[in-house]
Amino acid sequence: MASAIGIDVNGEESFFVDKQVLSLFSRRLRKLLEKPSESGAIETVNLILHGFPGGAEAFELVTRFCYNNGNFQINPTNTCILHFVADFMEMTNLMKLTEKSLDSILYWSWSDVLTALKQCQDCFEAANSSGVLDKILDSLVGRIMSASETSPSGFSPESSALRFSCDTRSTISTKNGCNLAWWFEDLSVLNFDTISKAISCMVSKKLEHASISRFLFYYLKHRYLNATSDEKRQATEIVVDLLHSLDNKCVSCKGLFGILPVSSSLNVSKLCRNKLESMIGSQIDQATLDNLLVPAPYGMMNNSLYDVNLILRFLKYFLNNSEPILVSRLKRLGSLMDSYIAEIAPDPSLKPLKFAAITTALPDAARDSYDAVYQAIDMYLQVHPQLSEEEKVKICCCINFEKLSSESCKHLTQSLNFPSRTAIQALIFQNSKLKSLLQNTTNNNLKKFSRHSADNEQHVNLHANRLNLSMENEKLKSHLQGMQCRVMELEKVCRKMQTQLTQVKKTKLSSSSTAGRSLPRLCS
Repeated sequence: MASAIGIDVNGEESFFVDKQVLSLFSRRLRKLLEKPSESGAIETVNLILHGFPGGAEAFELVTRFCYNNGNFQINPTNTCILHFVADFMEMTNLMKLTEKSLDSILYWSWSDVLTALKQCQDCFEAANSSGVLDKILDSLVGRIMSASETSPSGFSPESSALRFSCDTRSTISTKNGCNLAWWFEDLSVLNFDTISKAISCMVSKKLEHASISRFLFYYLKHRYLNATSDEKRQATEIVVDLLHSLDNKCVSCKGLFGILPVSSSLNVSKLCRNKLESMIGSQIDQATLDNLLVPAPYGMMNNSLYDVNLILRFLKYFLNNSEPILVSRLKRLGSLMDSYIAEIAPDPSLKPLKFAAITTALPDAARDSYDAVYQAIDMYLQVHPQLSEEEKVKICCCINFEKLSSESCKHLTQSLNFPSRTAIQALIFQNSKLKSLLQNTTNNNLKKFSRHSADNEQHVNLHANRLNLSMENEKLKSHLQGMQCRVMELEKVCRKMQTQLTQVKKTKLSSSSTAGRSLPRLCS
């Protein structure tokens, strides 16, 4: 074949093709083949195509397109790779066909979009510069958001934080489940460049930051599998940087503490370390005591058993937060720090300046009571009897005697562990408190006596009123009883009079009947 030429694709594989067929569709190939040699004559040479997108497999696809005179099926599985080849080879007809296929991306399946995304990942520079990667990611993130709105998972970032000390088995459920988002596993295979673009797209489209942070913890755990130390370090730096771009409230504190020991062993960059510590510090009130008990770095065990400097940095990030701190959060942190101070107080290698720094790190408003701080200081002074009076005073200066209970204050004045200056202060405050209490008690008693006197006076008046009312009631009752007696007497008189009248009538009737019977006798 006189017009056959050899084309080497990226040094992987050579193809013998008809230069006339390919040059008919490729403007770039025509320019290469028509370039004259030094002698001025046009000669056929073997071509080497460096940076050919998709490699030998993609070149084979494009030769089929050319040999079939453009009659080639463009579908979602080959659209992106053919688009990159068309751009590289300057194939106008093929470019139009792939752009038409990309315009119908709305009708692609989820697996089609993933296939296209992986092709973009393999040809990242071409995909990124052509804008195809952005179009694929827009479609992918849009589908994730639509599915989330239809059936939200309802999980908090804390509920799915992944611990790096546990086994490496995947905890993701099936796509129909809701333990972790269904798309986590599909996107966990993406490389660092692609995942960074994907997260940026998610943030710009306002996907929930809680979902993004959960995915990033899952992604990091997946990337640790069978990875070298350098790969783990790179994955950690990438993920920490992406987490730092999210809203801190949506990032799991437990998950960040899971990354912390790994980052120390991997020797990540200082910038990565600072970002990780700032994220933890901003929500240190959500931590547990176990989270704070971080062992001191190797080589510093002589200074303390625990990394107190790390906790001090956490507290600094928390207190220097640009947003106002809620009192409830501050008090929760105060309670947590009281537990931490009590845990580190028995450490014989903990320096007094470091212990004083941790006890005075929080403002006074963080504690309602200083009893726990006092007990921790008492323990520290027992373990460190060799401290000077000045060192003891510096440690005890954090105690607010106004928030110290009477029992603790009394114990302090009698303890030999505390410096005399602090004991005197406690004694003075205790006496002042007793005087104030006595004065308040006296004032309260006087007030109570006044109120009692007023109450007695009111009681006497009320009793007098009741007495007068009772006397009036007695008089009324006696008057009624007198009237009832008179009525009864009148009734007796009436009955007596009726009896007398009845007797009079009977007497008259008897007299008249006797007179009638005696008249005939007189006539005779």
